[in-house]
Amino acid sequence: MNEEFENIVRQISSVVRGKEAHVRLALTCLFARGHLLIEDLPGIGKTTLAKVLAKCLGLEFQRIQCTSDMLPGDILGVSIFDQNAGSFYFHPGPIFTQILLADEINRATPKTQSALLEAMEEEQVTIEGKTRGLGQPFFVIATQNPLEYAGTFPLPESQMDRFLMRIELGYPDRKAEKMILQGEGAQAALENMSHCMLKDDVLKIQEQVTHVHTSDAFLDYLQDILHFSRSSPHFQVGLSPRAGLSLSRASRSWAYLHGRDYTIPEDLQKVLLWVVGHRLRTRQDRMEIPRNKLIDLFKEVPVPV
Repeated sequence: MNEEFENIVRQISSVVRGKEAHVRLALTCLFARGHLLIEDLPGIGKTTLAKVLAKCLGLEFQRIQCTSDMLPGDILGVSIFDQNAGSFYFHPGPIFTQILLADEINRATPKTQSALLEAMEEEQVTIEGKTRGLGQPFFVIATQNPLEYAGTFPLPESQMDRFLMRIELGYPDRKAEKMILQGEGAQAALENMSHCMLKDDVLKIQEQVTHVHTSDAFLDYLQDILHFSRSSPHFQVGLSPRAGLSLSRASRSWAYLHGRDYTIPEDLQKVLLWVVGHRLRTRQDRMEIPRNKLIDLFKEVPVPV
């Protein structure tokens, strides 16, 4: 898979300039059957990344621009009465897609945010007492602006925990930004992009990722990390079993995409910060912990040899 993976990364990076590391993480998240939260400033390329992923992988794409007056039905869909037929018929909302971009998700009210919980966890939605399955694969990419708090509703911990990873794209470096300024624009490049694979290929990779082997030594290392987060005085609340499952899935996906059918501790270290960074808070003031400090803290956990 390594060569095919590198080809996908190159093709996406030809549009999303200077963000190869983030593209790798986004693909790792997708093939691990997780969901991705991108927290960054406007104009950095969050929406472009979502569109390029959908186009390159041959998946359906829908976008929701979240606002404070949005209702759950605007996402899930509603039943509409047909006068000619004399009955109601269900009009599906944008959630019935394969890649869903929830732009500025923290502008939606908690009630509307909660409409995504069942979908993200169980890949189904219950509307008017009827459960409807979602398309496969189903991948949510949500964005939020970390600086603009007016008119926003911070995501509760239960919602944050549904995201397998959270990343920040950041500004491009000087070389990448020059290429952006010289280029034809992301929209034109997107229209000229061809598919790297199709939906069935994505589903096949997701299935193969689940069969990547995790040794007892690897699982012991993972449990040591979970135990450290729960017993350390630095964290208010430790990592949950769901966080442990997320680390395992992300590690297996990373290993598979880099050409292995087994995990090693380095796989876990590569994805650790992006999986746990939004799940941990300091004990004293409940603030997020800077990434460089998290690196130092988890170095205390011995690596199996």
